[in-house]
Amino acid sequence: MYICQSELGNAMKNHPVLSVRNLSVSFSTEAGSVQAVDNVALDLFPGDTLGLVGESGSGKSVTALAVMRLLSRSAARIASGEVWFRHPQKGMMDLLKTGDEQMQRLRGRHIAMIFQEPMTSLNPVQRCGPQVVESILWHKQSDRKKAKEKALDLFREVRLPAPADVYRSWPHELSGGQKQRVMIAMAMACDPLILIADEPTTALDVTVQKSILDLIRLLQERHGMAVLFISHDLGVIHEVAHRTSVMRHGRVVEHGPVQKVFNQPVDPYTRALVACRPSLKERPESLAIVDDFLVGATSPAPPGTSPVSSGTSPAPSDTPSWYGKAIKGEPVLEVKQLNTYFVRKKSALKRVVEYHKAVEDISFKVYKGETLGLVGESGCGKTTLGRSIMRLINPRSGQVIYKGVDIARFSSGALKKLRPKFQIIFQDPYASLTPGISVGNAIMEPMRVHGILENNKDRKQKIFRLLEQVGLEEQHYYRYPHEFSGGQRQRICIARALALDPEFIICDESVSALDVSVQAQVLNLLNTLKKQFGLTYIFISHDLSVVKYMSDRIMVMQNGRMVEFNEADQLYAHPESEYTRSLIEAIPVF
Repeated sequence: MYICQSELGNAMKNHPVLSVRNLSVSFSTEAGSVQAVDNVALDLFPGDTLGLVGESGSGKSVTALAVMRLLSRSAARIASGEVWFRHPQKGMMDLLKTGDEQMQRLRGRHIAMIFQEPMTSLNPVQRCGPQVVESILWHKQSDRKKAKEKALDLFREVRLPAPADVYRSWPHELSGGQKQRVMIAMAMACDPLILIADEPTTALDVTVQKSILDLIRLLQERHGMAVLFISHDLGVIHEVAHRTSVMRHGRVVEHGPVQKVFNQPVDPYTRALVACRPSLKERPESLAIVDDFLVGATSPAPPGTSPVSSGTSPAPSDTPSWYGKAIKGEPVLEVKQLNTYFVRKKSALKRVVEYHKAVEDISFKVYKGETLGLVGESGCGKTTLGRSIMRLINPRSGQVIYKGVDIARFSSGALKKLRPKFQIIFQDPYASLTPGISVGNAIMEPMRVHGILENNKDRKQKIFRLLEQVGLEEQHYYRYPHEFSGGQRQRICIARALALDPEFIICDESVSALDVSVQAQVLNLLNTLKKQFGLTYIFISHDLSVVKYMSDRIMVMQNGRMVEFNEADQLYAHPESEYTRSLIEAIPVF
């Protein structure tokens, strides 16, 4: 928390700058009308940060888009409600009854919004600086020369390195954190009274996330804005908000000061969200599941306990694998002095004059049944290392020894025979599945390629069993990727990886950007399957709390190099490198 209670009390004495009353929004679908927001009420005060938290589909973003009047009129219907905004000159006005032209003048000028995905929010064919200038000119704040100067000042204020270079850069030339800072600069261009931040730190590294949260706090204090901060990450909401509203199925189920809501939750759903989150202090055999709190539970377990969910959680064990298990026998995988370079610059004669060393001199061992965590910031080489091991990217030098055989120099034919034993679960399950191919065919295709079972009838029966094992049903075989939630799609990708009877799986950010409850289900599922099939994992993530929960040992990477390698609990309790300490300190906790 960054504001004392007395300061918050003074802020709350002011009149609200935004009041939402009885807001209800529905969408028309082929199956009928879907109630996305149901009778929501909230108040936002000057200098106040209200956190809006809940799972995907709870109505958080729809509430914000309704306030901004950005919902599609053809699909969305605002059934009831009022959205009162305190205009500095015109006084109170209902935004839902405001004309389109006047609403356009309000957006950006008095109410600004930072969207979840900066790459899709920025124009890919326009340089970053002119996009901010365009916003300033649209609201007639200054002429073009002064607008450029203000844009550069904003880039400096949001702490972008080399503002002049960023001004001339295309969006694809910037990192995720830099693009998000450009979006914040654009939102701040006209000194708004209200800033709506819709998942602004989702899928960002913990250090980048911390810098973005610090930046929003700094700008709020400097400009006296009211902030509506939307997130599914409870740690982030606890870090940034004064008050919080918890949403489920379009309704606000709990509201109050953030400390009280998260430390003494009253509603079973809030208690479930708190319990689902991996803790840095303890590692239960399985994470709590929301359904355990809500379905037939008369006395929900308090936060910190971990009821086992049928079909998704591993069976209890006296000696969980992660508690100081002794590593015995020969390693399943041994990586020796692995290097993977990418061409950065060529001469006029097309000769390579500069390389980007994505992976540099990496060596480690992984043992059967182990989960090796791989953690670090974006660009540190985690994913490149994983793909180099899989030979999806060919390493420049080094050895990848699998069961005593160096596969780094295998021919494509020899590698194809080994592929079923090595599988990877990618970060984005939707991008990993072909939209026009049903789930069943997507799982069956690699089985046919590698000759798993004799005919499609037997393969189909195996797929049915796999779908059941990952918590899906037979009927899902015939459906298409767009008909599933993010968590369900990730389960499909897990089933596809298991279809080839692998021994080794690389999980590359496989739970990033998932809701905390869905994340808990997937993590429990991975641990269950690990025991059931005797799997070995490399678990790649930038979320250190998740990595600690899943891993036996952890390797920390920075700038393509290994900076620390240790048993998971030991690494968190006694980090040796300054970089590891900075990663741990950046984790939002409560």
